[in-house]
Amino acid sequence: MGDGTDKDRRGGLPDLYLMRHGETVWNAEGRLQGALHAPLTARGLRQAGWQAALVAGVAGRRLSSPQERARQTARLVFGTQPFRTEPLLSEIGIGTFAGRLLADLERERPEVFAGPPLAWYDRCPGGEGLAALAARCGRFLGPLAGTSVPVLIVSHGITLRMLRAAALDMSPDRCPPARWPPDKWAEGEMRQGAVHVVSNGACRTLRHPRDRD
Repeated sequence: MGDGTDKDRRGGLPDLYLMRHGETVWNAEGRLQGALHAPLTARGLRQAGWQAALVAGVAGRRLSSPQERARQTARLVFGTQPFRTEPLLSEIGIGTFAGRLLADLERERPEVFAGPPLAWYDRCPGGEGLAALAARCGRFLGPLAGTSVPVLIVSHGITLRMLRAAALDMSPDRCPPARWPPDKWAEGEMRQGAVHVVSNGACRTLRHPRDRD
C-alpha cells in the first residue's frame, strides 16, 4: 500500500480507499435504492465504525457520494475530519426499479434478470445504464492521474465496483480508459464495513476483526 509519498507515478493513480456505505433499512429488506434514501441500520452504524478504525491515520483527500446513506456513513468514518461530496460518486440510476423489492422484480420481470449477475443494472427502465456509469467513473478518475495523495471514498456498491474496475484498467497512456470491461466490472466483493484498497494495479480488502459474518 502506498503512503502518498511517491512523486513519480508516471500518470498512474494514487491509492484509493473504497468504502461502501453501511447497511440500510432497505438493504436489509432487499429493496432497491438507487437515488432514493433509507437510513442506516444498527448494523450499518457498526460497519461505519469498523471502516473508521481501518482508515484511522490515513492522510488524504476524503470524498463521499452526496446521497444521504453515503454521507451518513462518511460522517461516522471521517469523524472530525472534513470531507467533500462529489456527484460523480452517486449510485447508478435504476429508474423505475428504485424503491421496489428485488424479489418482486425478479418474479415479475425474469427476462431482465437473465444472464450474468448484476447485468440487469443495464436494463432498468429509465435507468442510467452501465456505459454511462463507466464514463462517469472515468471522469472522476481522470483528474487523479499522476497525483500521489491517497483518496478515501465513501460511495455505493455498483458505482464502487465500476470505479474499481476502471482504476485497475487504467494505465499511464489511457486515463480515463477508452472502454469498460463488461466481463470484469462485477467481479469481486464490495463488502459493507470493509475497505477495498486499490494500489499499484491491485486491490486488497481490509476487514475489521469484529467483521465475522
